[in-house]
Amino acid sequence: MDKQARIYIAGHQGMVGSAIVRALTAGGFDKLILRTSKELDLRDSGRVAAFFAEAKPDYVFLAAAKVGGILANSTFPAEFIYDNLAIQTNVIHQAYVHGVKKLLLLGSSCIYPRDSPQPMKEAYLLTGPLEPTNEWYAVAKIAGIKMCQAYRRQYGCDFIAVMPTNLYGPNDNFDLQTAHVLAALLRRFHEAREQGSIPTLWGSGSPRREFLHVDDCAEACLFLMTGYSDAMIMNVGAGQDIAIAELASLVAEVVGYQGSMHWDRTKPDGMPRKLMDSSRIAALGWKPAITLPEGLRRTYGWYRQQLGASQAGVS
Repeated sequence: MDKQARIYIAGHQGMVGSAIVRALTAGGFDKLILRTSKELDLRDSGRVAAFFAEAKPDYVFLAAAKVGGILANSTFPAEFIYDNLAIQTNVIHQAYVHGVKKLLLLGSSCIYPRDSPQPMKEAYLLTGPLEPTNEWYAVAKIAGIKMCQAYRRQYGCDFIAVMPTNLYGPNDNFDLQTAHVLAALLRRFHEAREQGSIPTLWGSGSPRREFLHVDDCAEACLFLMTGYSDAMIMNVGAGQDIAIAELASLVAEVVGYQGSMHWDRTKPDGMPRKLMDSSRIAALGWKPAITLPEGLRRTYGWYRQQLGASQAGVS
């Protein structure tokens, strides 16, 4: 990408989008096109078409999505499938119509089958049933992948799809009703330490998950946007996973919580294991730089800063 290129980051206020903005800014790209969801509802095809006609972006990072954990997916299945299908359909199609040079779609590791062999290779997509607790989001993301592949095949569009593993970091969602596991753990242990209570955690603690700091993910996206062009999706992960129970202990240590914890086994675990095979991007020369303990310390520090700012605003 030329430093003078006009780059649209869809979803720039979210965790991934904001990290991409940071990475682009640090790399000297200063012609960034940013719109909040209030300024541009990506579910509205007419408004998206008008935006592309006016803004004329050269490159698009499609990081906008409705996201959430098991509870959110189970509670709002219609919103998860409709919103994500609408956002992707409008942005991808208008990128084609208006001659965008390259588009990168952010997907998710939940696209892979529930009982996928581990670690999960890109070739395992659509080889088995999905995990029921997040199938609405997964189906939408798979449709986005196939749309990128279809537009590449029929129109020659340079559209690529990147599948990051579980992400965390600044601008993560810490709402316990919709948060993913790591952010939820950070908040639960923080509140337990502050209140002198015992945190209740979902499931058995036995599932294994892989976590990647969002700033590493953003660097991978820039790496792929400038050096990868193929219909095959690309996994982006840390290369190792951790049991949720072990993660909980690590989070408790970072937060400074020294009490016990209660596991509510009536709550679902989700997929038993999700570890990405990221050997293809590694072969291209990319690898993550932030370890999980260091990333947790950074994320907790950011979370405490936001709490402090919020409390100062209230007072």
